Amino acid sequence: MKNVLTILFFYFISSSVHAASPLSESDLRKLTQQFIEAKNQRQQPDSNEEDIDYFLSFLADEFKDEHVKFNVTITSKDELRYGMIAKLEDKIYFSNVEILEIMIGSNVAFVKFKEHAKGQPSHMDKPFEYTAINIMSLEFNDLGKIKHIRRHHGL
Repeated sequence: MKNVLTILFFYFISSSVHAASPLSESDLRKLTQQFIEAKNQRQQPDSNEEDIDYFLSFLADEFKDEHVKFNVTITSKDELRYGMIAKLEDKIYFSNVEILEIMIGSNVAFVKFKEHAKGQPSHMDKPFEYTAINIMSLEFNDLGKIKHIRRHHGL
Protein backbone atom coordinates (compact mmCIF):
# COMPACT_ATOMS: atom_id res chain seq x y z
CA MET A 1 0.00 0.00 0.00
CA LYS A 2 2.87 2.34 0.84
CA ASN A 3 4.40 1.74 -2.61
CA VAL A 4 1.09 2.53 -4.32
CA LEU A 5 0.77 5.79 -2.39
CA THR A 6 4.37 6.70 -3.21
CA ILE A 7 3.80 6.02 -6.91
CA LEU A 8 0.58 8.07 -6.90
CA PHE A 9 2.32 10.91 -5.09
CA PHE A 10 5.12 11.06 -7.67
CA TYR A 11 2.61 10.73 -10.52
CA PHE A 12 0.65 13.77 -9.30
CA ILE A 13 3.80 15.79 -8.68
CA SER A 14 5.21 15.00 -12.13
CA SER A 15 1.83 15.72 -13.75
CA SER A 16 1.60 19.14 -12.12
CA VAL A 17 5.18 19.98 -13.06
CA HIS A 18 4.56 18.86 -16.65
CA ALA A 19 1.33 20.90 -16.87
CA ALA A 20 3.14 24.03 -15.70
CA SER A 21 5.98 23.76 -18.21
CA PRO A 22 6.29 26.68 -20.61
CA LEU A 23 5.43 26.42 -24.28
CA SER A 24 8.34 25.88 -26.65
CA GLU A 25 9.85 28.75 -28.61
CA SER A 26 8.60 27.29 -31.90
CA ASP A 27 5.06 26.92 -30.49
CA LEU A 28 5.08 30.53 -29.29
CA ARG A 29 6.33 31.80 -32.65
CA LYS A 30 3.70 29.78 -34.51
CA LEU A 31 0.87 30.93 -32.21
CA THR A 32 2.02 34.56 -32.48
CA GLN A 33 2.14 34.40 -36.28
CA GLN A 34 -1.30 32.78 -36.41
CA PHE A 35 -2.72 35.41 -34.05
CA ILE A 36 -1.33 38.29 -36.14
CA GLU A 37 -2.69 36.65 -39.31
CA ALA A 38 -6.11 36.38 -37.61
CA LYS A 39 -5.85 40.05 -36.57
CA ASN A 40 -5.14 40.98 -40.18
CA GLN A 41 -7.94 38.81 -41.58
CA ARG A 42 -10.60 40.38 -39.35
CA GLN A 43 -9.72 43.82 -40.80
CA GLN A 44 -10.21 43.10 -44.53
CA PRO A 45 -12.85 44.52 -46.90
CA ASP A 46 -14.58 41.11 -46.92
CA SER A 47 -14.16 40.31 -43.19
CA ASN A 48 -17.12 38.71 -41.43
CA GLU A 49 -18.18 37.36 -38.05
CA GLU A 50 -16.37 34.06 -38.67
CA ASP A 51 -13.09 36.00 -38.96
CA ILE A 52 -13.84 37.70 -35.66
CA ASP A 53 -14.66 34.38 -33.97
CA TYR A 54 -11.43 32.87 -35.28
CA PHE A 55 -9.49 35.83 -33.86
CA LEU A 56 -11.25 35.40 -30.50
CA SER A 57 -10.43 31.67 -30.47
CA PHE A 58 -6.82 32.58 -29.64
CA LEU A 59 -7.90 34.14 -26.33
CA ALA A 60 -8.26 32.34 -23.00
CA ASP A 61 -11.69 32.47 -21.38
CA GLU A 62 -10.27 34.86 -18.82
CA PHE A 63 -8.05 37.41 -20.53
CA LYS A 64 -7.03 41.04 -20.41
CA ASP A 65 -6.59 43.19 -23.53
CA GLU A 66 -4.91 46.52 -22.74
CA HIS A 67 -4.57 49.43 -25.16
CA VAL A 68 -1.86 51.24 -23.21
CA LYS A 69 -1.93 54.56 -25.15
CA PHE A 70 -5.68 54.97 -24.70
CA ASN A 71 -5.85 53.53 -21.17
CA VAL A 72 -8.52 51.04 -22.27
CA THR A 73 -8.78 47.50 -20.91
CA ILE A 74 -11.21 44.84 -22.11
CA THR A 75 -11.73 41.59 -20.21
CA SER A 76 -14.89 40.24 -21.86
CA LYS A 77 -14.94 38.29 -25.12
CA ASP A 78 -18.55 39.38 -25.62
CA GLU A 79 -17.58 43.05 -25.31
CA LEU A 80 -14.60 42.60 -27.63
CA ARG A 81 -16.72 40.71 -30.17
CA TYR A 82 -19.46 43.36 -30.04
CA GLY A 83 -16.95 46.12 -30.82
CA MET A 84 -15.39 44.15 -33.65
CA ILE A 85 -18.77 43.39 -35.20
CA ALA A 86 -19.63 47.10 -35.06
CA LYS A 87 -16.42 47.83 -36.99
CA LEU A 88 -17.64 45.57 -39.80
CA GLU A 89 -19.89 48.50 -40.72
CA ASP A 90 -16.81 50.58 -41.56
CA LYS A 91 -15.62 50.78 -45.16
CA ILE A 92 -12.21 49.11 -45.44
CA TYR A 93 -10.26 49.71 -48.64
CA PHE A 94 -7.25 47.65 -47.58
CA SER A 95 -5.44 46.53 -44.47
CA ASN A 96 -2.08 44.83 -44.10
CA VAL A 97 -0.24 43.75 -40.99
CA GLU A 98 3.38 42.70 -41.46
CA ILE A 99 5.43 41.13 -38.68
CA LEU A 100 8.82 42.83 -38.38
CA GLU A 101 10.20 41.01 -35.35
CA ILE A 102 9.20 38.46 -32.72
CA MET A 103 10.99 38.08 -29.39
CA ILE A 104 10.17 35.08 -27.22
CA GLY A 105 10.30 34.62 -23.46
CA SER A 106 8.76 32.11 -21.07
CA ASN A 107 5.14 31.86 -22.32
CA VAL A 108 5.34 35.39 -23.70
CA ALA A 109 5.94 36.86 -27.14
CA PHE A 110 6.72 40.44 -28.06
CA VAL A 111 5.81 41.21 -31.64
CA LYS A 112 6.78 44.33 -33.54
CA PHE A 113 4.61 44.84 -36.59
CA LYS A 114 3.84 47.36 -39.31
CA GLU A 115 0.22 48.15 -39.94
CA HIS A 116 -0.86 49.93 -43.13
CA ALA A 117 -4.54 50.47 -43.80
CA LYS A 118 -7.09 52.68 -45.47
CA GLY A 119 -10.64 52.87 -44.28
CA GLN A 120 -13.63 55.04 -43.57
CA PRO A 121 -15.31 54.53 -40.20
CA SER A 122 -19.10 54.67 -40.48
CA HIS A 123 -19.19 57.85 -38.37
CA MET A 124 -16.76 59.77 -40.65
CA ASP A 125 -17.46 61.39 -44.00
CA LYS A 126 -13.96 60.88 -45.47
CA PRO A 127 -11.58 57.91 -45.59
CA PHE A 128 -8.18 58.02 -43.94
CA GLU A 129 -4.99 56.07 -44.48
CA TYR A 130 -2.35 55.31 -41.91
CA THR A 131 0.90 53.45 -41.41
CA ALA A 132 2.15 52.63 -37.93
CA ILE A 133 4.79 50.50 -36.28
CA ASN A 134 3.35 48.90 -33.13
CA ILE A 135 4.55 46.56 -30.42
CA MET A 136 2.31 44.03 -28.74
CA SER A 137 3.06 41.65 -25.90
CA LEU A 138 1.15 38.37 -25.77
CA GLU A 139 1.19 36.33 -22.56
CA PHE A 140 0.09 32.74 -23.07
CA ASN A 141 -1.28 30.23 -20.60
CA ASP A 142 0.02 26.65 -20.57
CA LEU A 143 -2.68 25.62 -23.05
CA GLY A 144 -1.44 28.08 -25.69
CA LYS A 145 -4.26 30.59 -25.24
CA ILE A 146 -3.56 34.30 -24.83
CA LYS A 147 -4.32 35.50 -21.31
CA HIS A 148 -2.92 39.05 -21.54
CA ILE A 149 -2.39 41.40 -24.47
CA ARG A 150 -0.65 44.76 -24.08
CA ARG A 151 -0.83 46.95 -27.17
CA HIS A 152 1.80 49.69 -27.46
CA HIS A 153 1.15 52.07 -30.34
CA GLY A 154 3.94 53.55 -32.39
CA LEU A 155 5.03 57.16 -32.35
